[in-house]
Amino acid sequence: MSLTDAKPAVYWLDDPGKPAPSPPLVGMAEADLVVVGGGYSGLWTALLARTRFPSWSVMVLEAGQCGDQASGRNGGFAEASLTHGFWNGLERWPDELATLDRLGEENLAEMAATIEEHRIDCDWQMTGALNVATRPHEVDDLAEWSAALSEHGIKHRLLDETGVRKELRSPTYLGGLEVLGDTATVEPARLAWGLRQACLDAGVVIHEGSAATGLARDGAGMKVSTIMGSVRAGRVALATNAFPPLLRRLRMMTVPVYDYVLMTEPLTAEQLASIGWTNRQGVSDSANHFHYYRLTRDNRILWGGYDAIYHFGSKISPELETGATHDRLAGHFFETFPQLAGLRFTHRWAGVIDTCTRFSAFFGKAYAGRVAYALGYTGLGVGATRFGAQVMLDLLSGEETERTSLEMVRSKPLPFPPEPARYAGIQMMVRSLGKADVNGGRRDLFLRTMDRLGLGFDS
Repeated sequence: MSLTDAKPAVYWLDDPGKPAPSPPLVGMAEADLVVVGGGYSGLWTALLARTRFPSWSVMVLEAGQCGDQASGRNGGFAEASLTHGFWNGLERWPDELATLDRLGEENLAEMAATIEEHRIDCDWQMTGALNVATRPHEVDDLAEWSAALSEHGIKHRLLDETGVRKELRSPTYLGGLEVLGDTATVEPARLAWGLRQACLDAGVVIHEGSAATGLARDGAGMKVSTIMGSVRAGRVALATNAFPPLLRRLRMMTVPVYDYVLMTEPLTAEQLASIGWTNRQGVSDSANHFHYYRLTRDNRILWGGYDAIYHFGSKISPELETGATHDRLAGHFFETFPQLAGLRFTHRWAGVIDTCTRFSAFFGKAYAGRVAYALGYTGLGVGATRFGAQVMLDLLSGEETERTSLEMVRSKPLPFPPEPARYAGIQMMVRSLGKADVNGGRRDLFLRTMDRLGLGFDS
């Protein structure tokens, strides 16, 4: 019953403040830099290019409308981490972790400064992040995490059952860990629209409804083709993330994974008091199949995650944006907050995440440095895409920076196998992760083998 009236639409995009679309590219055009993709990655690249290289003319090509895909559909968690969390960074780049953490903190602070400078109304709040344990083995995992964070000088609080329920009241919570000062919550579509307007104010030309269909050399530069036109450019930044890339070499590097989300109606003062949450942290639980949730400015609860669904052949289609996962999520919501029985959901939606085997973004260039790309953010791109934009501009300009010297930037993840092995392997991974959740966290032979190979699947 809670889903009866839930609109199959993205809450963040269902906003009367959504800007009117800009006209598509028609005919021939020229620019010093063409950015393909009008989500966070592309918008940050365009805006930062105008700041770093004011003599460059910049054009953005977007297939639909800016912010309509992952950038406008996510939970609105802007994290400082550039490595998809502490553990992933520690495992893959232990010698660089302190540098990566510092760069991530600087990046988040610079995001906040840009939002303030351009007066972007996106409810940016430095809430911090609360991780909760709902199974006994997860309490032990959080204690291990706390010890590692202490060793690396990262501010946090380890909470017992009483402590975590003081922050947010759920009968399912057995413990918690709060990381302080490294996470903001934001209204994601409004952030994208604000960046879009900042780009326009800075002189960026934006063409929406202009899907890029081809990429080729054109004399000393490049040519990007669209359905109704083309543009010659000295440099091209590819920021299409989960959608099919224009470079063949990237087609096996990521897979599109569907993530599902619900939004409740606004809580009454009494309902909000029944769960606490006075510090309004962004929350996630500690399972492999995890949930994430946060409050909005009008005290709705966004509730998402759990299933991360890959469809055979990397299929992406609007018809895949609703399904049984929404029913499953609603059931989990009321298990977590039984005191909110009777609360209704107003919106349900889904979107695709660009997942790679190392869980965090990777970077590169092509066509003798005329083309750069950044993709593979695996669900943590709200903050990290700004860093990725800076890396792409470093690569396109030929600058050697602290960023380009990082092993994280210089290395690549292993590709996914072709079909049907890709689908079969991902399904085995999903099943094994689910088994680990209910078997005390014990990882089976398949997961242990994937761990040794540095391969994974996540959202």
